[in-house]
Amino acid sequence: MSTPELQLAIEKIKFEALFDYASLGILLVNQQGEIILANSFLLTQFGYENANELIGKKMELLIPSRFHPTHVGDRDRYIAKPQPRPMGLGMDLYASKKDGSEFPVEVSLSNYQGDGESFVIAFVSDITKRKEIENATIRQKEQLALINKRVEEFNNDLEQQVALRTSQLQETLTALEISKEELQKALSKEKILSDLKSRFVSMASHEFRTPLSTILSSASLVAKYIREEEQNKRDKHINRIKSAVNNLTGILDDFLSIGKIEDGKLIAHLSLFNIRELITTVCNELAGIVKPGQRITYHHQGAQMVKLDPSLFRNVIINLLSNAIKFSPENGRIEVNSELNDTNILLTVKDCGIGISDADKDHLFERFFRGANVTNIQGTGLGLHIVQKHVELMKGNIKFKSELEKGTSFTISFESNAANML
Repeated sequence: MSTPELQLAIEKIKFEALFDYASLGILLVNQQGEIILANSFLLTQFGYENANELIGKKMELLIPSRFHPTHVGDRDRYIAKPQPRPMGLGMDLYASKKDGSEFPVEVSLSNYQGDGESFVIAFVSDITKRKEIENATIRQKEQLALINKRVEEFNNDLEQQVALRTSQLQETLTALEISKEELQKALSKEKILSDLKSRFVSMASHEFRTPLSTILSSASLVAKYIREEEQNKRDKHINRIKSAVNNLTGILDDFLSIGKIEDGKLIAHLSLFNIRELITTVCNELAGIVKPGQRITYHHQGAQMVKLDPSLFRNVIINLLSNAIKFSPENGRIEVNSELNDTNILLTVKDCGIGISDADKDHLFERFFRGANVTNIQGTGLGLHIVQKHVELMKGNIKFKSELEKGTSFTISFESNAANML
């Protein structure tokens, strides 16, 4: 073999090696839009086993059918007046695999002349993973914007509630100035309200500071994690923000419930429902917030249809079960039991938590009261007060048994008769 022939053979081997082992798809198309060559990487990208399945076919075979009408014209115009087009020009391009499935791509185009004919070279890159990450980032930004909006709404609602309470207090003081006796009553009431306001401000400033600080710090940190490989860090802080917002929602719901109770606007609306299904649903919902190793078990005995206020009854269960989770240790067992018999509708929630001291038992259902042994556990001191009021609205009663470090058991009962049980 002569030196020119040998050199030509070596160049051919180099070309074939570069063509076949390139890490992106390469396609060669003639002036008629027919596929002349396709490398192994492209065949794998599009799900073909060998090049013979593509050679001689129109390049539209690799493009979703809905784009064929416009692509034929675009192809002919490019072949008539070719010019290099680099990757990533902001165009949303899609390719079609052999099985018909579609995936997003970036395409770089080039051309060359040979043997009196023009050819187009296309370099095809699959950007599915990048698109998934971009879409996930967009969704997370939307979620963060929604969370920020909800926080603003919560703040506005709280300000309106405080303004409303302040306005009502002022109106009350003005009306009580009519007589000395009424004034003294107003002063006494003002003292009570002032004490409650001080306790509220002290509690609210403490309970709101932690979740708001969490939201602020996590929102700031999310903005710093801009690289794709930092997705896990973004997810971690977004979940912290969601948890903090849910905590704020719970606190605001407690405040709104207290406001309705104090204003006498909360009324029990009795309706027929399946007590077993309702309690099972709540247990399943709260299973997502249990501590590591904690287990919630639920058992029911007797008939299942009762006539109570399902909304109030649901809030009672949520408050008692949330407290059981919060005040019980990891790996602890929480038991929920319900029973319908000839005389009573019974609900029992039992935990193995820190318990209640004898000194605190007499004050357990008071507003803003928190036991001496729960100072390091978050809470408003409103939950059990709300539970008691809801039970009373449904003409029931609540009792409890507790011992320090051995757990607490709450039992709620309603008289069962033809009017509230089936």
